[in-house]
Amino acid sequence: MTKTNPGRFFEDYRVGDVIRHAIPRTVAEGERALYHALYPARGAIYSSDDFAARCGLDGSPLDDLLAFHVVFGKTVPDISLNAVANLGYAEGRWLKPVYPGDTLRSESQVIGVKQNSNGTSGNVYVRTRGLNQNDEVVLEYVRWVMVRKRDAAAPAPAEDVPQLAKVVAPADLVVPEGLDFTNYDFELAGEPHRWGDYAVGEIIDHVDAVTIEEAEHMLATRLWQNTAKVHFDATFREDGQRLIYGGHVISMARALSFNGLANAQMIVALNGGAHANPCFAGDTVRAWSEVLDKAETDAPGVGAIRLRLVAHKGAPGDTTLKGEGGKYASHVLLDLDYWALMPL
Repeated sequence: MTKTNPGRFFEDYRVGDVIRHAIPRTVAEGERALYHALYPARGAIYSSDDFAARCGLDGSPLDDLLAFHVVFGKTVPDISLNAVANLGYAEGRWLKPVYPGDTLRSESQVIGVKQNSNGTSGNVYVRTRGLNQNDEVVLEYVRWVMVRKRDAAAPAPAEDVPQLAKVVAPADLVVPEGLDFTNYDFELAGEPHRWGDYAVGEIIDHVDAVTIEEAEHMLATRLWQNTAKVHFDATFREDGQRLIYGGHVISMARALSFNGLANAQMIVALNGGAHANPCFAGDTVRAWSEVLDKAETDAPGVGAIRLRLVAHKGAPGDTTLKGEGGKYASHVLLDLDYWALMPL
């Protein structure tokens, strides 16, 4: 019997399966330093214990996307080791801040399967939860991924596609306990713009750009113990290129969005997302955001802002999203819809 893990293939999944993923990971301050070295991340709450404490938190938590990547990475050997592509996200919520010293683990439940018409692959839908050392859920999300079949002739599992909410309702957003923006220091945060300064429909070009490097991408993906073959093995794809981990693009775009959205401090929900086109080393990533909605919260001085974050490799200032037929323009890499918390 082979002792190596070939990964699951599409025909191995059944709706209702619960998978407890290896391996628990204790995160520390070094993780934050490396994350901030990989991306131009400058959110004040995630950079300063003092700033975070003045906002009512128990010191500076680790970046919300860092926690997401750690939880996500653990799912790869069981969910997407044999993936063709990660297709989308829905119903994501950050439920508790993650602090240095916390130990994170992941578990997923299969909530849907659908074989593709070509018979060689299918889409698998999973709801993943990240838990800390106290068995508290720190974040949860749904994602769906296209997975190869081991045997094209193998019977497909019964089709079952879940109905997913298009947006996390404002009432379901979880504001971290104690968060208080009434004495928020805009000068130290880097920009004066508050919740009331943004209008629904407004588009913000984040101006800056970063050229993606192969080494940085692989370092980041290894950091989160993501073992997907497409990110490391240049022989795995017919074109001989290593696919940049989609989370690397998400974090890069989010960091670039600081220029214009410095006070969109904490991500609390992931409404939806699509990796529209592949990203490869050498691509130069730019970003723009659109304000989709705004909502008040019960926390003092805290508002919620719903943002569409688009990463692309087009010309500076290009905010084209889709072309004829409603398909994403070829230069668009990421279309992400999320809620963040911002001072009123």
